[in-house]
Amino acid sequence: MNSFVLYLGSMSPLMGMPAGGEGGAGSGLFSFLPLVAIIAIFYFLILRPQNKKQKETQKMLSALKKGDRVVTIGGIHGVIQSLKENTIIVKVDENVKLELNRGAISSVSSQAKEEKEDKKIGAPEEKSGDSASTEEK
Repeated sequence: MNSFVLYLGSMSPLMGMPAGGEGGAGSGLFSFLPLVAIIAIFYFLILRPQNKKQKETQKMLSALKKGDRVVTIGGIHGVIQSLKENTIIVKVDENVKLELNRGAISSVSSQAKEEKEDKKIGAPEEKSGDSASTEEK
């Protein structure tokens, strides 16, 4: 019975652990380990991809230039007519031009990029072909 009383006397009243410090530091580390794991998972699954996507969007918006085919957040397709600091003017139809914030651009159409490359590559060939056809006539 004396050993039981001594054991209770050596217990820390707040922690329920021995007051001598045995296991106190190690158990504190293990109690924070799940919290650190949750924060790491949150970072790699949510924050990191979101920051990466935001950087790509900013890069795309800063690389816009006249003649690019773009799609707005609302789904409007058009060609960039002119650029200003915070806005762009998009030609939607023959006589329809819209002034939009740069942030309203969802994507640059990949089809437009291919068309530009085709025009750059195909333009000299067409000129030489046209001149050859006129010489034959």
